[in-house]
Amino acid sequence: MSRFVAITLRHCETAWLFTGSDFKTIIFPVMIFATVVSPCHNPLALFYALCWLWFHLFQFNASNQSYSALEDMLNKPWRPVPSGRINVKDSRTLRWALMVFCLGLSSLFSFNVVMSSGVCTILLVMHDDLHISHHPIFKNLCNAAGYVTFELGSLLILSRESSLDGTSIKALSCSALVISLTVHAQDFADVSGDLKSGRRTLPIIAPEGSRIYMLCALPLFSFALASFWNLGPLSSGLFVSMGSWVGIRYFLFRDKIGINQTTVCITFISFHIALLHQDHGLWRSLGICVQ
Repeated sequence: MSRFVAITLRHCETAWLFTGSDFKTIIFPVMIFATVVSPCHNPLALFYALCWLWFHLFQFNASNQSYSALEDMLNKPWRPVPSGRINVKDSRTLRWALMVFCLGLSSLFSFNVVMSSGVCTILLVMHDDLHISHHPIFKNLCNAAGYVTFELGSLLILSRESSLDGTSIKALSCSALVISLTVHAQDFADVSGDLKSGRRTLPIIAPEGSRIYMLCALPLFSFALASFWNLGPLSSGLFVSMGSWVGIRYFLFRDKIGINQTTVCITFISFHIALLHQDHGLWRSLGICVQ
């Protein structure tokens, strides 16, 4: 029995090491988005959405990290593959097993959730097996599409609906636009590893231009979103200030890349907080179901 418990705990730790670093950039922001935008709130549905999201993230990371072992030896040597907890072959086998599991899990909810899971798998194949991750533009578009698919599946489960209302569609559209235009921010922290693996990311191709872009784009996107959602003067000022602050940090903190990585979460969360102020958003944030 003690051996069984030890093996189980080791596997749980391995699963955590696959996904733990993405809680601040994927799990927390996506769940905040789904909670704010969903017209209904239910603790059990929230748990289901969180489980669905985590298993799909696990699937993505098991595949992605089996292809990025070289760069992870520099950037994140504690991950399961570079640390030797699991080899590349077993990681890819795990990836395909998780694909089947995720599709089965999605079938418990609705057809559109199954479609979301299927799209996640297609994007994963494109990103890793077709090596789109080595192209600076297509990599960002693929990552943005995957991120929005995570949001879509989680939102469908949490709202307990087979389709989305107009507000949810607008929120997803805004999210897709912002993420696709800023997702390269995650590559600032991985320049050394990307160079070793041969990837061509925007921070490598245009190290100065990509930072100037973030410095200018984040305040502009923040102002555009504040106007789109009709935020009041105080909320707009706070929102634009947050975007400007993150843009400045990306431009200035070049020798403290670890700090840059944490600000990705601030950018996405600040966008999601803005949704609290749209029509019915306050009621939704209070957990009142608007039928």
